[in-house]
Amino acid sequence: MPQPDHISALGVPDASGLDEDLQVIWKKCADKLGFVPNVFSTYSLKPKRLRNFMAMYNEIMLSDSGLSKLEREMIAVVVSSANRCYYCLVAHGAAVRALSGDPELGEMMALNHRVAKLDARQRAMLDFTWKLTTTPHLIDDADREELRAVGLTNDDIFDLAETVAFFNLSNRMASATDMMPNREYHRQVR
Repeated sequence: MPQPDHISALGVPDASGLDEDLQVIWKKCADKLGFVPNVFSTYSLKPKRLRNFMAMYNEIMLSDSGLSKLEREMIAVVVSSANRCYYCLVAHGAAVRALSGDPELGEMMALNHRVAKLDARQRAMLDFTWKLTTTPHLIDDADREELRAVGLTNDDIFDLAETVAFFNLSNRMASATDMMPNREYHRQVR
């Protein structure tokens, strides 16, 4: 049975009515990816918030960091696994497959990151990710020390925590709006 046909249970505006800067972004997405990510379409209900969302996403996921792009995508999938966020599991699982070249890694991250053969650094980061998502009130100095013990700096720990926090926000918006992933993500890197 296929997923529902809607992008968001709240509906999305017609792209032709969006501000010119957003129409440019829609065109770039269509040209580069072949589609506009449904998260953009959903957030286009509030154009200013869409711009803020894109700016924050770009800063967290694409800026210089001690965390690799693959590690940040793995974090997104583990957060989404804990939250059972369908949209982000599918979209970021595809990114993990693409960045790792491993068609199984995205599913391991989605179902149980502990079954994946990860190095000590990645294991510690993803265990921290799970804990910060599921029991944030239990994070303490021992958790930060464990991350330092595998080589993370204070800047890296900040980036890790911010990535976890961002995807918890994103997951909750996706769940609240019943956002569906683009079908293209299901087929990527298979």
